[in-house]
Amino acid sequence: MKNIISGLILLALVSCNDSKEVPNMPGAYLMTSQTLNNGKTDTKYTTLKQLKIYTENFFMYTQVNPADSVSTFGVGSYTADKGVVNEHRIYNSSDTTYTTGEANFKLNITKTPDGYEQVIPEIVTDSVKYKLTELYQAVGTSKKSPLDGVWKETNSYSYIGKDTTKNIRTQYKAFFDGYFMFGHTVTDSLSRHRTGIGFGTFEMVNDTTAKETDLNSTYSIIAGNTFNVHVEMNGTDSYKQTIQNGDGSTGVEYYERLK
Repeated sequence: MKNIISGLILLALVSCNDSKEVPNMPGAYLMTSQTLNNGKTDTKYTTLKQLKIYTENFFMYTQVNPADSVSTFGVGSYTADKGVVNEHRIYNSSDTTYTTGEANFKLNITKTPDGYEQVIPEIVTDSVKYKLTELYQAVGTSKKSPLDGVWKETNSYSYIGKDTTKNIRTQYKAFFDGYFMFGHTVTDSLSRHRTGIGFGTFEMVNDTTAKETDLNSTYSIIAGNTFNVHVEMNGTDSYKQTIQNGDGSTGVEYYERLK
């Protein structure tokens, strides 16, 4: 009898595992809530502004706290298995610090009617272990463009007349399903680091013009505004963008696709 019961338990566990589907993640998602549980109490946040994009093989997220404009972003690759997504983050920047090198996270994913729930059973913040639960709403429009993907900036500068200023920063950008985001770590003349982000919607007006509308950003001068960006594709895996800045300067940025 004992062996029969053990066999039934094993069969139930296997059946439960088999019932879980491999989550289909590509899309754009807005976070609606974030909950931290320290083993005793829940702390729920609903005011953080965060967008997450999954392409076929890569992900990127950007977040800003409207109360103080403190920003965070991360980027990397991922794989999906039954009920889980394994993220392999290669870069993360938060406020005045940044990290490079791969960091791995196993996310328990449950699809919902309008998005998905993401759970990390154990994450350490300020030396305290938490269970992190995030809820996301799908917002993508299924629009396709040659910019769809995750990109790393390889060079950028701005100029006014003959005066040129090179940007000292690490910057990533992502496009998918009619949404875009950027995140950067800027280094100032005193070698201090600052994190900046922006995200919103975009559309290709024509083959060489993208219209970006920033919904949320670290920078108040950007948030809520729409910009026309001149785009020059160099094959499928690199491009150049040019934009007229509000201060009268012209910004030029070069990107390569993550592969």
